[in-house]
Amino acid sequence: MREYSAPLNVEIPATGNLTDDVVANAAEAPDAVVFARRTDGPWDDVTAATFLAEVRAVAKGLVAAGVEAGDRVALVSKTRYEWTLVDYAIWFAGAVTVPIYETSSADQIEWILADSGAVAVVAEGPEHTARIAERRPSLTDLHHVWSLKDNAVEVLRRLGEDIGDDELERRRTTATPLDLATLIYTSGTTGRPKGCELTHGNFMVELGVAVPELSELFEAEDASTLLFLPLAHVFARIVQIGAVRARVRLGHSSDVKRLLPDLAEFRPTFLLAVPRVFEKVFNTASQRATSEGRGGIFDRAAETAIAYSRALERGRVPLAVRARHTVFSRLVYGRLRAALGGRCRYAVSGGAPLGERLGHFYRGIGLTVLEGYGLTETTAAVAVNRPDSLKIGTVGQPLPGTAVRVAEDGELLFRGGQVFAGYWHDEEATQAVLERDGWFHTGDVGEIDEEGFVRITGRMKEIIVTAGGKNVAPSVLEDRVRAHALVSQCLVVGDGMPFIAALVTIDPEAFPDWAAAHGKTGDIADHVEDPDLVAEIQRAVDDANSAVSRAESIRKFAILPQDWTEEAGQLTPSLKLKRNVVVRTHGDDISALFT
Repeated sequence: MREYSAPLNVEIPATGNLTDDVVANAAEAPDAVVFARRTDGPWDDVTAATFLAEVRAVAKGLVAAGVEAGDRVALVSKTRYEWTLVDYAIWFAGAVTVPIYETSSADQIEWILADSGAVAVVAEGPEHTARIAERRPSLTDLHHVWSLKDNAVEVLRRLGEDIGDDELERRRTTATPLDLATLIYTSGTTGRPKGCELTHGNFMVELGVAVPELSELFEAEDASTLLFLPLAHVFARIVQIGAVRARVRLGHSSDVKRLLPDLAEFRPTFLLAVPRVFEKVFNTASQRATSEGRGGIFDRAAETAIAYSRALERGRVPLAVRARHTVFSRLVYGRLRAALGGRCRYAVSGGAPLGERLGHFYRGIGLTVLEGYGLTETTAAVAVNRPDSLKIGTVGQPLPGTAVRVAEDGELLFRGGQVFAGYWHDEEATQAVLERDGWFHTGDVGEIDEEGFVRITGRMKEIIVTAGGKNVAPSVLEDRVRAHALVSQCLVVGDGMPFIAALVTIDPEAFPDWAAAHGKTGDIADHVEDPDLVAEIQRAVDDANSAVSRAESIRKFAILPQDWTEEAGQLTPSLKLKRNVVVRTHGDDISALFT
């Protein structure tokens, strides 16, 4: 059993909570620009003093509406300035934020609101409030639903006009590091999302060590970042809170179609993204170069960037590589850096493996991608590469105060102050992953080298993580697809891929009747691409997709000519699917789905 621990090198506050950062910013640097928000046209600066005043006003509205200390308040919205504003307002009111992905289905929203016992929801617009209204009768704890597009911020401001500053300050200072800050729901193997209990102390520990370790990002002169990942994800959330703590100018972008213009205008100094974003930037640039007749130049430039980065790792760049790199910096690399605003030197990648080739490519063009590792249960990162301690292909070394261990079966375990308190109202699930001495079982397989760099080599649990960093519980989709009369088995795939896909087998007992009714002759193998059969299975897939968000939905599927059986080794005696066996034997079929 290999183990590596990094000693704690900073002092973590034993009192206070996350709202202290907002108060301190306004007191110490009231005119410092801490946000930039897009209105109808340009980006408008928001100072530390202004942000504090706006947070207090919204928080007073929540108090006036009857939100008590410790109550859960849900937040359903795209990434926007108001998300951060309301998040801090909830904490100022002494309450707990329950983020929900804005793409979540009515079923998912209902479960999270009911399980958390949320008393109020701040939603983005009518498409979200409609999903909530659809399930409102069953949500007995829910008393308020406000819409940002219906002026929720102004409504709450007016509602709280009679709440005094002293009363709000008493509420704000109620929470200690031991108190719950947020419940973030993450998919479980049962298909039901589980609420991860993250305390103010979890975030304080995480940021207390991560911000100094990444000082070149957070403490650089004129540091700024543009958030475009969903703030319902702990990865974006921790950067939001870190930016507030370090007074990094923070912007929000919710429209993917506007991302490149927003980057060009905002000009961030660092970014965070999931591997899929880096893949898309590379692929788009390659395709554009090819369409303009410069495909050969781009390919040579990419290979040179990779060779240059690999040479840096070895400590010596050959003269020929350096010369080619200088030429391509003018012809190709400069354009790519300009697309990100021209000032971006670093990016943080998480949520799924980036891959060595892409890591070397980006460092070679002048954008160092710092790959890290963490889960919702660990309040984001427990290990990350640093600008001065980088090993491409790994997820870096543990953060100070964090220990990592490889168990006998190869599973990675972490221990540290950022590890969550447990799953909300689910002691059994908590005990399954969290040992009494604090070691958290990640469900991932990995290795630790002699310098403490961690490498992820596989996954022990069945949760699928797409290239976009989305966690998907396959059982939700598989159960719905299998509910169709013609379907025997369904295997959802897509780990590390850009989308979710599925392999489907047909029930050999049900097929003859369907075939006769549709005038078909022959066996199942003769009809795997038959338009009528494909349309039938598509209806089953559509039904399954209605229960999940778009990011979790099945985009492609393939019908296989033979069913899976116990005799053939794909099913257990209790008829459960042996996922690893099916994935191994149908590797070519799975690869074809993503070709």
